Amino acid sequence: MFLNEIVFLFSVFCAHRDLLDVDTFSKSDPVVVLYVQGIGTKEWREFGRTEVIDNTLNPNFVRKFFLDFFFEEKQNLRFDVYNVDSRSSNISKFDFLGQTFCTLGEVIGSTGGRLQKSLSGIPGKKLGSIIFTAEELSNCRDIATMQLCANKLDKKDFFGKSDPFLVFYRSNEDGTFTICHKTEVVKNTLNPVWQPFTIPVRALCNGDYDRTVKVDVYDWDRDGSHDFIGEFTTSYRDFSRGQNQFNVYEVLNPKKKGKKKKYINSGTVTLLSFKVESEYTFVDFIRGGTQLNFTVAIDFTASNGDPSQPTSLHYMSPYQMNAYAMALKAVGEIIQDYDSDKLFPAYGFGAKLPPDGKISHAFPLSGDSESPNCVGIEGVLEAYFQSLRTVQLYGPTNFSPVINQVARSAQDVTDGSQYFVLLIITDGVISDMVQTKEAVVNAAALPMSIVIVGVGPAEFDAMEELDGDEVRVSSRGRFAERDIVQFVPFRDYMDRSGNQVLSMARLAKDVLAEIPEQLLGFMKSRGIEPRPALSSELPELHRLI
Repeated sequence: MFLNEIVFLFSVFCAHRDLLDVDTFSKSDPVVVLYVQGIGTKEWREFGRTEVIDNTLNPNFVRKFFLDFFFEEKQNLRFDVYNVDSRSSNISKFDFLGQTFCTLGEVIGSTGGRLQKSLSGIPGKKLGSIIFTAEELSNCRDIATMQLCANKLDKKDFFGKSDPFLVFYRSNEDGTFTICHKTEVVKNTLNPVWQPFTIPVRALCNGDYDRTVKVDVYDWDRDGSHDFIGEFTTSYRDFSRGQNQFNVYEVLNPKKKGKKKKYINSGTVTLLSFKVESEYTFVDFIRGGTQLNFTVAIDFTASNGDPSQPTSLHYMSPYQMNAYAMALKAVGEIIQDYDSDKLFPAYGFGAKLPPDGKISHAFPLSGDSESPNCVGIEGVLEAYFQSLRTVQLYGPTNFSPVINQVARSAQDVTDGSQYFVLLIITDGVISDMVQTKEAVVNAAALPMSIVIVGVGPAEFDAMEELDGDEVRVSSRGRFAERDIVQFVPFRDYMDRSGNQVLSMARLAKDVLAEIPEQLLGFMKSRGIEPRPALSSELPELHRLI
């Protein structure tokens, strides 16, 4: 499943307990208004409203909100609760009962995908609470496998027959079409049989089984000016009926049809086979209790510059965060939603430690070798700033010790209950590339991913060698069994206007996009299935009569 391209739909169900009663002769008539916040902006946009439920302080709302879920984004949500006293849709005429904030990741990462939050917003009043549940729509995980053939297609090549291929398009709400699949080219034939292919159902029809699917038939040309043979339309529902007389499609060329009175068609395309299978998703594992263990490693080498000087990459300005803090906060604030204890090991490397000036490449920022954990992302930031005051920046830039440190923890938990994400933030070129490649190859066999963020103006060409998107990392003739490293230079994501929130959102979106797919790759390679969704153990809701 193409987790970077296909989003997940969720329905958020809201229920309330013990709302504030503002009506004199009856109970409140509550409604919930959902607001979403755009990336890199503080503006809230109304997304939708529940129905109004009359005369109750403990409503269970039926209307659901359908949201696109992106693991790599911090999707801020705001829920405002009102008492409706008039038929007007103008919120300013309603009585405010309270509000709460959360992220979509918090709901999904909570036990059983169910989260309870207290309402606030009216000083001195107990406003009750709101309960959310999130469920992934079942068609999000369906993968369709199909095979098609064609018969008597138009001949397009002067010296031979056609070289046909198919292009599939999903229709959009506005009537436009989006390409979602291309078959391979079958050379020199008017009766091609294409290889079976798989495609996520969401990619084909966006979850709407009756939505139009358009298929174009082309004759391939070497120069890219492929000749249009014809087209036909169908739907996922039609395809799902499998091989039958209704899944033989006439390929029509509108131009030919308009010019030739005796034109019948430009051939036919037949569905030979069709099957649908469900694949486990990232959310299945999270709902089943898989925890993301987040570890941070920060570069304390001298090339960062004197932390007391504004030119230093570690400079602590009273007005804005430095690049290290921004990268840490951007990635950490998203991953923390999927870690229940919010305890994060944090290390530094390349510094001389007090009192004897010993160089360390995996020292705990907490200062406690027995307990490297920091409480929350804010705790990591505090430990980072404190370390800058106590250690001496030195060198060299060695990655392998901290990678091996996290790998030792990961090798003890290979049952699917935990997955480790190591964030390395650095300003320079790796000094121990040979050892680092060996560490990455070893770590690729473990439930572990590595995110490397380069800060500052240095050239990071050598880092690309670790990011195995094109060539898999190898060491001593042994290749990494998975691509687990994602490297990006932070400067590529900096907003030119100086908007730090937008810069951080852009960075997180890119460096975290591959994590769900990497987690699924490990689980699948080990035959690990998600456990049943955990019980949330929240109190029973009052049911309406």
